[in-house]
Amino acid sequence: MDMKSLMTISRETGSLGDKIAEGLAKELSIPHIHREYILTHIMPHIATAHELHMLRESPGYFLKKGEKGQVFQQYLTQYLQEAAAKGPLIISGLGAQVLFRDHKDAVHVRILGSEHIRRMRIMKENNLAEEDAARIQSLTDRKHRKYIQLLFQEDWSNPALYHLSINTDHVSVPWAIALLKHAMLKEPKEDALDTQAKPFYFKNEAEEEFAKVLDLYSLAWTYEPRTFPLAWDQEGNITKAFSPDFYLPHFDTYIELTIMNQKYTKEKKKKLALVRKLYPGINVTIVYKNDYHKLLERFGKWGAIHE
Repeated sequence: MDMKSLMTISRETGSLGDKIAEGLAKELSIPHIHREYILTHIMPHIATAHELHMLRESPGYFLKKGEKGQVFQQYLTQYLQEAAAKGPLIISGLGAQVLFRDHKDAVHVRILGSEHIRRMRIMKENNLAEEDAARIQSLTDRKHRKYIQLLFQEDWSNPALYHLSINTDHVSVPWAIALLKHAMLKEPKEDALDTQAKPFYFKNEAEEEFAKVLDLYSLAWTYEPRTFPLAWDQEGNITKAFSPDFYLPHFDTYIELTIMNQKYTKEKKKKLALVRKLYPGINVTIVYKNDYHKLLERFGKWGAIHE
């Protein structure tokens, strides 16, 4: 199975995020790096017992330099980057969703749930009274937010940090694992898809005739390759647009034919004026039937027409 090299999982306390991450790592047979692993196996290389205690208790302590002369966060960042380069792997927490936000082969996931459901889970798992569970929930969520804010100046709950969010109020652990397993699969490369010609149909005979003329004189073209939005409503929906019939890449020019329906000429001219106003760097020309040869002459093909 061809997998992406990295998945980061951020989770709210009581959201079952740890169980999901552990289950997914086991299902995929890939490493799972999390806070406890870092504090138990990685940070002891550079931190004293006292420093390890402070790293557990205070997110801001990661910004300090240890007795061995290394800043804890810098050491952690280097370790995570080296681990990610070896991939595939899963990283829970640790600000990985920010640290690897520009990683081209990463999937960033947030596991969440309602406060009430998460609190009930904490109560059941730890045999706590609701008041104590609420205190733990508030404290750990606050630590997560503070860690991201202090170390990365980012809002932990910013939805733009994540590709996928899963609400475990309604999604079970096995279901979440199945979803994330699929999310780890690599998608087909866009370049491979782009090489496949997309089928199209001319709207009228005039367009087909014009395409043949272009082919006759070896002028490369594409049919309706782009739509230019011209007007929007208050909600941002496009209410008016312009889709030129042809694009001639060699001349960087869009062509709109007005041959079959002369009554639409005035409306097309208005749209063309809007295109030129909104997209000043775009070259668009309206072509009438009698303009065929004039257009080819402009493109340096006039001599070929009479050969």
